[in-house]
Amino acid sequence: MTTPEKKSKKIKKKLLHRYRLVILNDDTFEERLSLNLTRLNVFVLGTISAILLIVFTTILIAFTPLKEYIPGYSSTTLKKKAVQLSFKTDSLQRVIDLNDKYFTSIKKVLQGEVSTVQFNRDSIIQAAKLEASQVDLSPIREDSLLRQKVDKEDKYNLFETAKSRANFVLFPPANGTISENYNSKTRHYAVDIVLANETPIKATADGTVIFAEWTAQTGYVIILEHSYGLISVYKHNASLNKSQGDLVKAGEVIAASGNTGDLTTGPHLHFELWSDGYSVNPTNFIDFK
Repeated sequence: MTTPEKKSKKIKKKLLHRYRLVILNDDTFEERLSLNLTRLNVFVLGTISAILLIVFTTILIAFTPLKEYIPGYSSTTLKKKAVQLSFKTDSLQRVIDLNDKYFTSIKKVLQGEVSTVQFNRDSIIQAAKLEASQVDLSPIREDSLLRQKVDKEDKYNLFETAKSRANFVLFPPANGTISENYNSKTRHYAVDIVLANETPIKATADGTVIFAEWTAQTGYVIILEHSYGLISVYKHNASLNKSQGDLVKAGEVIAASGNTGDLTTGPHLHFELWSDGYSVNPTNFIDFK
């Protein structure tokens, strides 16, 4: 019966027992290489070799582009493109959100969905002060003479771009009798000008066409965006001469008057002016006679 001590000596003897590895020439049996090995040496050498192989493979995969070809690892190039696309998507989403807000405000202008609660506090206070003071806004003789002078001076330079707000003059889109005046209380944010059918409608100032489409209630509608946050709206047209994105000059024909849409009772032009998102009375700036 073997004791644990004898077993330990036997295992140690097996591990340290020497073996000779000889490499011979197969033809001449000449000895080319001879190594004295033990089982312990072979085990240690194999373990070290396996560890070095694992370390080398890990470094090769972690710090070289070869990892892109191994399933489960993503490409650095693809990651970079994904980040760039993510930034572009975020920027485009912001532009879309801004455009949605802008077109929503344009839609409110078209449908007249503007109420006093949308004005800021300073505008409401200022409007209340104006109403309380009962300011007489009817043109005086000096004002009429000044308007005639400006009209004469501006008659031959309608197509020059205004260089400053002081030189920014609005051109009447058409001349005719006003059938319904501007009235914010009844939410009629425009003046209705009676015109013969197919009367040329002109741009009130230099600008860009931001809307030119058909609507069920107001027929053919065209909206221009001008300098200094000014927007002009022309509704109930028989036809449109411009498309969205076109650049127009003051006095340039943009449409023909008509009687289109459900909310009309005869050939006329429904003309609106908006400044920085607030409606203004066109007759305060334009003489339609």
